[in-house]
Amino acid sequence: MHEPFPPQDHFFVAGPEPFDPHMPPLPPPPPFPPPGHFPPKVRKGDVRAALLSLLAEGPMNGYQMIQEIEERSRGVWRPSPGSVYPALQQLEDEGLVAGDESGGSRTYQLTESGRQQRVQRAPWDEVARSVPEDRHELRLLWAQLNEAFSHLARTANDGQVAAAKRLLRETRKSVFKILAED
Repeated sequence: MHEPFPPQDHFFVAGPEPFDPHMPPLPPPPPFPPPGHFPPKVRKGDVRAALLSLLAEGPMNGYQMIQEIEERSRGVWRPSPGSVYPALQQLEDEGLVAGDESGGSRTYQLTESGRQQRVQRAPWDEVARSVPEDRHELRLLWAQLNEAFSHLARTANDGQVAAAKRLLRETRKSVFKILAED
């Protein structure tokens, strides 16, 4: 019979950690949004402006546009497919872009009417500026750690997984110690 859940020592299983009397107590939950929290400020119309700006440079599919926006905003803004594809459909309905199916992907390009649209600003620059500079590096470091974790999850042996668990537990404790300094 198939077990519905993997064994508890499997490294993907999240659950309560064993009690550690040396770990500092958890701080009270922060107010929402936490002080000093700087979510990117994406305004209404930014997705549309970004798509038109990118398509002015040449044809792209939706996934490429999402990647470009993320790269140009220095990782601050990655619009969801749920915001990009409806915006592309609306631009297509308005006759500003045309989509073409090829190779299992839909590629979009500006129509003549779309080329006449003037986008005044590249919204990714403004969105990136809405997050303080020191937070950009923090986000980049987190992304790099996430990439390393993905490689670990796919290729690590049991000893490497055990070492990574220890490191993550210690890192978590260290982050809470930093937060407790205030």
